[in-house]
Amino acid sequence: MKRKRITQIFPFLLPIRIWQRNLCYQINLYLDKNKYSSKKGSLLSYEVCKSKNVMINEESGYDIIYQKNKVDNLKIISQTMNHILIYPGETFSFCFLSKYANKYGKYKKGLVLVNDKIVPKTGGGVCQLSNLLYYLFLMSPLTIVERHGHQSKSFPNPDKDSLEGIDATIYSGWLDLKVRNATDVTFQIDIDFDDTYIIGRILSDEEVKEKGIILNENFKYVRKNEKIYEKVSVIKVLQDENNNEIERKKLYDEMVEITYLLPDNIKIEEEI
Repeated sequence: MKRKRITQIFPFLLPIRIWQRNLCYQINLYLDKNKYSSKKGSLLSYEVCKSKNVMINEESGYDIIYQKNKVDNLKIISQTMNHILIYPGETFSFCFLSKYANKYGKYKKGLVLVNDKIVPKTGGGVCQLSNLLYYLFLMSPLTIVERHGHQSKSFPNPDKDSLEGIDATIYSGWLDLKVRNATDVTFQIDIDFDDTYIIGRILSDEEVKEKGIILNENFKYVRKNEKIYEKVSVIKVLQDENNNEIERKKLYDEMVEITYLLPDNIKIEEEI
């Protein structure tokens, strides 16, 4: 039998535990000898990569107000890191910057996964920004230091053409998204919004001639121990300025539990 955490037995202790973890995490960031990106600047000259995500998921199965609230939350948290510069030798930390979100507005209730259940929670939905940034980081020359994928998917992606296995969940005090700039080039994050999309770009102060493209391979659904999982390989292809392939490598394999009902025509393989 799985042992219950003290905060599951005494839920009133959870806010104290969260405050404690956040405090310890932020102290550790100041003591771990990394230099964390904190300065903003005018937009740099060169675009390294770009992507966008649909913000409103009509297929969530929950009240649409939580999707609309998520958009407001995304606009608040994005201001903590929009136009941030990542200088050579620096590390970008999502949690290091997002702690300043209350300077830009008050979070609303969005959907989050808590103890394997989707529930409305203040600040919910900001993982869509970390998902977008992680994808951009994968395409860029930046080095991934820390990333955590979601353990389950509770509803399908709103964008049918989006890649799988490139999400990054955030839980301040526990889970972060970090990248290190191990190059001689300065990079910058640029985030924008229109009526439908959140749009992200990585910019640089020098032209980056090699282009990174992220692909999926070996995508399938499998049934294991009476649960259904999505399995996929995440591939990075490097191309030169003439779109000639320089290098192709598998970054990792991803496996995530599917907790929503798949269509009847979806093939599911049995896995021992």
